[in-house]
Amino acid sequence: MATRTSDANPAAVRQRQAQRGLTRLLIRDMRGLRRVIIPSRLEATVPVWIDAVHALVEQYGGASSALSADYYEAERIAAQAPGAFSVPVAEPPPDEKVENSLRWATKDLWPRDPEDPATTEAQRQPMGVRLEQAEKKAEAVAQKLVVDQGRDTVQEAVRRDRQATAWARSAALGACSFCKLLATRGAVYKQDTADFQAHDGCHCGVVPVFKGQRFELSDHAREWERLYREFAAPHSGDQLRRFRLALAEHGHLPAR
Repeated sequence: MATRTSDANPAAVRQRQAQRGLTRLLIRDMRGLRRVIIPSRLEATVPVWIDAVHALVEQYGGASSALSADYYEAERIAAQAPGAFSVPVAEPPPDEKVENSLRWATKDLWPRDPEDPATTEAQRQPMGVRLEQAEKKAEAVAQKLVVDQGRDTVQEAVRRDRQATAWARSAALGACSFCKLLATRGAVYKQDTADFQAHDGCHCGVVPVFKGQRFELSDHAREWERLYREFAAPHSGDQLRRFRLALAEHGHLPAR
């Protein structure tokens, strides 16, 4: 008899919560490093800060992968998948990717000529404002780098495990319209057809589906799907905007 799973099964919800808890610890530690950046010595202190945050990304990324490996193994057992399988833990992101992401987050800190037409409004703000904005951007990109390692672990396991057939996206009630839209597609993501699309600050999860399992959308994902089909699907090129409006009008306000 086929077992059932969904984007809101208790294990998937616990996995998202565990990853969010990891994110909170990451951000706590990142905020403790803010004092490393000295505005009068940006050239000397920003690289030191980047190295320190990079170390945090490695530390918490490893924890994210470990949590996801445990989650996958538990879901495999719950699905009564036969045979032994060792979950491949995702590798950390390349050093260059981490450094480029953090340099992007801090690019507005560097002094610019306010009269230069190329200077943006963000770059004209006082240093305190620019530091706060850089911190928010850095937290968002670091969160994605960390949680992506957990998501990659589940995806790669699905690709390699002969007992796995697909994966689905699990989005929280407060997710953005983009994430909610992707969650309505269900278990259509096969082993070799798609990578996980995530934005900075995304907390969506990956739900593995195994042979003999039937995937069903949760009640809230079915409602998102209905809103999309009714209000957005017929309008090619304007679907995401219309979906966002429909979510807002029907009490499913996105977080961003």
